[in-house]
Amino acid sequence: MFQSIRRLPLEQMQGGLVQNAMLQAIECGNVEFVRKMCDANFLVYMLTDGKGKQLLHYSIECRQDEIYCLLSGSIPRNAREQYIVNGGDKLGNTILHSAGSLSPVAIAHLNRIQGAALQVQRELQWFKVNSIVPPKVHEMQNYQDRMTARELFTKNHKEIVEDGERQMKEIATSSTVVGALIVTMMFASAFTVPGGTNGDTGMPVFKDRKMFTVFIVSNAISLFVSTTSVVIFLGILTSRYAEDDFLISLPTKLVMGLSTLFFSIATTD
Repeated sequence: MFQSIRRLPLEQMQGGLVQNAMLQAIECGNVEFVRKMCDANFLVYMLTDGKGKQLLHYSIECRQDEIYCLLSGSIPRNAREQYIVNGGDKLGNTILHSAGSLSPVAIAHLNRIQGAALQVQRELQWFKVNSIVPPKVHEMQNYQDRMTARELFTKNHKEIVEDGERQMKEIATSSTVVGALIVTMMFASAFTVPGGTNGDTGMPVFKDRKMFTVFIVSNAISLFVSTTSVVIFLGILTSRYAEDDFLISLPTKLVMGLSTLFFSIATTD
């Protein structure tokens, strides 16, 4: 098949077996097939689906990152900007609208990610394809809804963002309680040292033993780290939960909070 399409013009590939094969390969994430097709005929990247959507846009809509990179590299540099700007479908959806949409294939990919917050992060990473598009594409509205890509993204991801906010708050609330309990325990154990204190000097009885030193260091580390985790989780609870916060800010805080909480548990006496 690859040899037979080597000299085929774009008109013969469009609307036939080649077009259908490419669309199905993109949906299934068959990177090797797409690579061989592009090597056989460089015009393959100009194919569109039934709605006039370019394959590059379709790969974004299907959330196939490897195929997106492959097709993006197939576009000649001198034609890249024109292709991206003028490559919208019949409804005026640009490459950013493809990133802001939620097709059934995209939803299937999202279902593989645990947690709505991480799902929103993944979708925002796809939407950041806007870093390669000219600024005027951001303001383009489609014909059907008269929406920009950002407005379409907000509309389609409203429920996921709300679920992400709820899950983040639930995790932060539960973890804050655990962190506060550890802080209380470590603070109390600092004043009730093993073996008690000498009645005459007030110094701990076991102060010269190595295990006592280990106890003090472990207690101090656990107290400091658990306090840090509580502060981080309080920061999560008081965040504004805007869409862009799910890209870096909130996931980073969540990872740091859970890491410090785990470390504080590990260092408890």
